[in-house]
Amino acid sequence: GVCLTGSGCRARIRRAAIFIQLLYYYSTQGKLFVATLIRIADIGQYDGQEVTVQGWLYNRTDKGRLQFLLVRDGTGIAQCVAFQKDLPEAVFSAAQLLTQESSVVITGTVRADQRAPGYPGGFEIGVKDLKLIQVAGEYPIQPKEHGIEFLMDNRHLWVRSLRQWAILRIRATIIRTIRNWLDEHGYLLVDTPILTPAAGENTTTLFEIDYFGEPAYLAQTGQLYNEANIGAFGKVYCFGPTFRAEKSKTRRHLMEFWMVEPEMAFFSLEDLMTMEEEFVSAIVQTVLSKHRAELEILERDTARLENIKPPFPRITYDEAVERLKQLADETDDPERKAELAITWGDDFGSPHETAIAESFDRPVF
Repeated sequence: GVCLTGSGCRARIRRAAIFIQLLYYYSTQGKLFVATLIRIADIGQYDGQEVTVQGWLYNRTDKGRLQFLLVRDGTGIAQCVAFQKDLPEAVFSAAQLLTQESSVVITGTVRADQRAPGYPGGFEIGVKDLKLIQVAGEYPIQPKEHGIEFLMDNRHLWVRSLRQWAILRIRATIIRTIRNWLDEHGYLLVDTPILTPAAGENTTTLFEIDYFGEPAYLAQTGQLYNEANIGAFGKVYCFGPTFRAEKSKTRRHLMEFWMVEPEMAFFSLEDLMTMEEEFVSAIVQTVLSKHRAELEILERDTARLENIKPPFPRITYDEAVERLKQLADETDDPERKAELAITWGDDFGSPHETAIAESFDRPVF
C-alpha cells in the first residue's frame, strides 16, 4: 500500500507534480538559458553579466513572491533571488519547493549588493532561469547541535557544512604550500613505506598487522629511510600518513595524521632554524592571503597569525629556565607555581612550553 494522506506524503506528491510541470515547461515552451558558466568564488568578476552556476541548495528563505536561494558549488556560496513576476509559474514553483541539498542549475544576472550573504559575498544573482536536476530527500544534518558520533557516521554529508568546507579548503592549501616550498628550495620528494618491518620510534605505539603470517607495522615515521636518502640526494622530504597507537585525547596525541619530514645533509642548527622559520612563515602567510573568508568562518583570530614572519626569537635553554622561574615568582597562584617549577637540567613539560610560547608574539626557538 502507498500512503496518500500523511503530510510527508502530500509534500512528496506536490514536489513530484511541480517537477513534472517543470519538465513539461522545458519540453514544450521553455528553453533553458545557458550563459557563461562560472565558479561562485569568481562571482565578483562578472558584475552586470549573465552567468550560470551549477550547485546544491544550501538554504532557502521563503518571502512569498521572493525566494532567496543560497546555492553552493564547492568553491563558494551565492545568494540567488527568484522573483515571481520575472519567472514562468513552473520555474517559480520549483524554486518554492527546493529542499536542502537539491541539485540545481541557475542562470541569472550578477549584481553587486553589500548585503548579499555568501562566500565571497557582496554579490547576488537575479534568477532568470532554474533547472532542477534532483530534489533531495530529507537531509539529516540540520542547523542545530548534533553529537560528534552522529556527525562522524554522516561524515560524507558533514563535509558539505560550512565549517568542514572551510577546514578542508585550508588543509588543501597547506599541503600544496608545503610541497611547493620544499620543491622550490631544492628538496626531493622521496615517498617512504607505510608498512614497515620495525619501529621507527617508541615500540609501545605501534599498530601491528599480519603481513602474510609475519608481523608488520603501520609507519610511525619516514625519518629512518630519508636519513639514508640524504646520502644520495642531499635534501629530501617525505609527506604522508603516519600512525601512532596512542589511546589519548589530548591535543598532543593523534592516532593518524599526515606528517612532513625534511631531512638535510650538512645543516647546522642555525641552518635548520632558518629553514624552519622560512618554511612555517610561508605556509601561514599563504593561508592568510588565500583564505580570509574561511578563517572568518572558523572564528580564528588572525592577529597572531599575521605576526608569523621571520626572524623568530631565539633563546637558550638557560634563558628559558630563567624566564620560567621569573613567571613562577610573579604569580600568587600556588597551582600555577607548581606547574612552572623547574630545575636546571629538566626537560620542559607542556605548561613550560606553553608559558614560553605565550611570552612572544610569534614562534620562538
